[in-house]
Amino acid sequence: MNLDLAEVALPMRLRLEQPMTDEEFLRFCAANNFLRVEREVNGEILVMTPANSRTSRINIQISRFLAEWAEEDGRGVAFDSSGGFTLPDGSMRSPDTAWILRSRWNALSDTQQSSFAPICPDFVIELRSPSDKLLAVRAKMEMWIANGAQVAWLIDPERTEISVYRPEEESPDFFFDPSSIQGTGVIAGFELIMARIWK
Repeated sequence: MNLDLAEVALPMRLRLEQPMTDEEFLRFCAANNFLRVEREVNGEILVMTPANSRTSRINIQISRFLAEWAEEDGRGVAFDSSGGFTLPDGSMRSPDTAWILRSRWNALSDTQQSSFAPICPDFVIELRSPSDKLLAVRAKMEMWIANGAQVAWLIDPERTEISVYRPEEESPDFFFDPSSIQGTGVIAGFELIMARIWK
C-alpha cells in the first residue's frame, strides 16, 4: 500500500478493518520508507514525519557515541532509529537509538534479525522533538520498560533535561542540564557527555 501524503497532516493513525500481517507491514514500511512508521498494540499504524534537521543531527551524535561504546565494550550491539522491534505486547516500535545484549541478539535466527526482530532492546534512548507532546513521550518510555527494557533515557533538548526510567523504580529520575549522564545496570560504563549533544 502506497500513501499519497501530499495533503495529509502528520502524524496520523491508520485504523484498518483487518490488521496487517507482519509481512504486509514490512512491505508497507518498505513502500513508504521516507516516513517513520510504528504499529500500535491494537494494530493501528502510526505514520510520522521524518525528524527535523536539528533533531536528526542530535540523534546521529547520540547513536554514534552509543555505537562506539558498544564496539569497545563488546557486551552488546547498538541500533539506530531506522531499526524496528516487535515487542512482547505485539506493537512494533523504532527507538531513536537502542542497545541489546549480544547474547540475546545472537539467540535470534537470521530471519528474525532480518525483520522487525521479536525482541525488546535492553536499553533505549528516545529524543524528544519540538512537536512531541511530553505526556505522549513519557508514556512511550513507560511502554519500553513494561516490554522489558532495563534502562530507558528520554532526552529533551528543549528543556535540557534527561529522564531515566528503570523497571524497579516507580518514577523516573530527572536530571536538568547535566554535564553528562552515566549508564547503570546492563549499560554500566556508558557515559554520554551532554556538552557534545546540547551544542
